[in-house]
Amino acid sequence: MTQQSPGKKRGLTRPVEVVRAELLKDPETKRIADAVGMKLEDYVELVLEYAQDKDKEPMLNIVSDEELKANGFPVHTVEEVGEFLVAGAKGELPGQGNPFAKSEFEAQKGAGTAGKPSLNPTGETAKGPQDEAKRQELLEQMKKGGGGTRG
Repeated sequence: MTQQSPGKKRGLTRPVEVVRAELLKDPETKRIADAVGMKLEDYVELVLEYAQDKDKEPMLNIVSDEELKANGFPVHTVEEVGEFLVAGAKGELPGQGNPFAKSEFEAQKGAGTAGKPSLNPTGETAKGPQDEAKRQELLEQMKKGGGGTRG
């Protein structure tokens, strides 16, 4: 284990200019800068500031709603913040896009399948047994790990 000399910053192992150029060219960096409402150059400098000093702690400023309003910032309700967090978790924030849309799975579904075998040629969704007794019997078999009668 290496020991750090006091006052020495832990950070980048490559030249700052190289990392800066990479960040400025990276489309993901631009997307993030847009999402947080910063100019790309300012965002890259902020990233580099923290990348050069791994021990630096981010600043957190807590201000009242009145102070935010006075400075022209929007004030959001608890419900709005909750909806925002849920949308972020679902990938529905502006700029995120739908990751599943990129796969074009739905668009490809059924396209180009002519002449290929299918377990569901009519396109209907599979349904469980309609008979409640049969359904219960199958559930019991699943609980027991059995496959029913074989023959």
